[in-house]
Amino acid sequence: MQTFATLAEFFAQAGQPLGETGYMPITQEMIDQFALVTGEPTQAGAYNFLTLALAPKLLDQLINIESVTSMVTYGANKIRFHEAVTVGSQLRLKAWLHHAEPQNDNEDTNGVRAVIECAFEVEGEQKPACVAELLVLLFE
Repeated sequence: MQTFATLAEFFAQAGQPLGETGYMPITQEMIDQFALVTGEPTQAGAYNFLTLALAPKLLDQLINIESVTSMVTYGANKIRFHEAVTVGSQLRLKAWLHHAEPQNDNEDTNGVRAVIECAFEVEGEQKPACVAELLVLLFE
């Protein structure tokens, strides 16, 4: 895990890797609960969107910004699901800070909008199961 004292310190990491998590198992219970909550009618859809939904949990394993009081997943760009993440798979996240910028120059807020490139990898597979650019708002 990388720890940053302030958003400015995090901001300076633009273009750099944030690291990779350890592998986590994907269980049938996770898939079933996700499908039930979202109403996803197909297992494949549940696998795909569960993968993406795990991003905040996995990002918490990669970065800690001590001055941040609030972190909000704002959206995503360029989401691609290359492979289904099936029950019994071991999943990890690799992430890079693409860039970060002040949240809103017009307002009196001390926040950053970060674009984090994410690759969700399944152990033993050559290409990522999912790649996405996540938009994250961070406030001090």
